[in-house]
Amino acid sequence: MRVNSVAVVVSALTALAGQVLQRPAAPARSTGGPMADINDVLAGNRAAVLDLVAAAERSAATWTTPRAPGKWSPSQVVEHVAGGLEEAANVVSGAPSIPMLPALLRPLARLYFNRILKKGVFPKGWKAHKALDPATGSATPAQARARLEGALDRFDQECRKLAASGQHLVSTSFGTVSVEDLVRFSALHTRHHCKQMPGAT
Repeated sequence: MRVNSVAVVVSALTALAGQVLQRPAAPARSTGGPMADINDVLAGNRAAVLDLVAAAERSAATWTTPRAPGKWSPSQVVEHVAGGLEEAANVVSGAPSIPMLPALLRPLARLYFNRILKKGVFPKGWKAHKALDPATGSATPAQARARLEGALDRFDQECRKLAASGQHLVSTSFGTVSVEDLVRFSALHTRHHCKQMPGAT
């Protein structure tokens, strides 16, 4: 039987709850250094969100209709992703709003985090944390776009600030997590949910 607390980690970025501690930055890479790396991954994350926005606009005819019994509507899918981006921004800023996982589950959570990054896909069938399980979402795709873009802009800003400051993200769920890996994780999360939209291509 799947453990709901672990599902939180995999499906909604919530296991990123932690603290931002001062720690020396990683050495610059041959690609142009830390800021070049963060620019690249943030561009990929933004592309994923824009794909979700486009899918939302194509899903207007069934905007508030669940795709199946017990599943989210397109409106709820977008709200879930926007909420995940907001919580990720909270974590990067050092002020997560969702409690950390129990200590015994954190090694398993880190294993799943690394596995998702390695495979490049999210597993299916995991339930979202109740804080990120929306009962409703934006009334229209246009409102959803504004909601997503606002959450994305804040996440982008917080990640750039952290990368520029020479700090690493230290999660009480995973331990040390690079900002770049957090952004990659976010992009994979968004693309996972984009596939659930009727207007996905």
